Amino acid sequence: MRCPFCSNEDTQVKDSRPTEDNSAIRRRRSCNACGARFTTFERVQLRELMVMKKSGKKVPFEREKLERSVNLALRKRPVDDEKVERMINGIVRQLESMGESEVQTDQIGKLIMEGLQNLDKVAYVRFASVYKNFREAKDFEEFVGTLAELPETQ
Repeated sequence: MRCPFCSNEDTQVKDSRPTEDNSAIRRRRSCNACGARFTTFERVQLRELMVMKKSGKKVPFEREKLERSVNLALRKRPVDDEKVERMINGIVRQLESMGESEVQTDQIGKLIMEGLQNLDKVAYVRFASVYKNFREAKDFEEFVGTLAELPETQ
């Protein structure tokens, strides 16, 4: 593992333990060159996933991209980071356990929508506005109107 401070590749693991939800292994590391300490998280990957874009292009699945999308929708919302992490872990596990090595972007979007619907209604609407490509204010009005029919969560 490369040191994030001096880019030296000679680092040493000082402590290793599973995260609270057992979704990753937390490693405390030390750089032998500059003495810096840092933490890494290693996740078990069940299978290598490829994402099939609407254009037909295939790209490797990136958990970080999923996290960015979710965090953008949740920006400035009072949602516990642990709940967000559990939701993201659940989505990744669902994708990996589908049995397919290729997933459509629509599948990922639907899973995110389901997770956000149960986590935070405002983030759900924010994500939906991009995912469903709202073009006018009435698109928002119609979508928000459907929220009244959903049971309250949180």
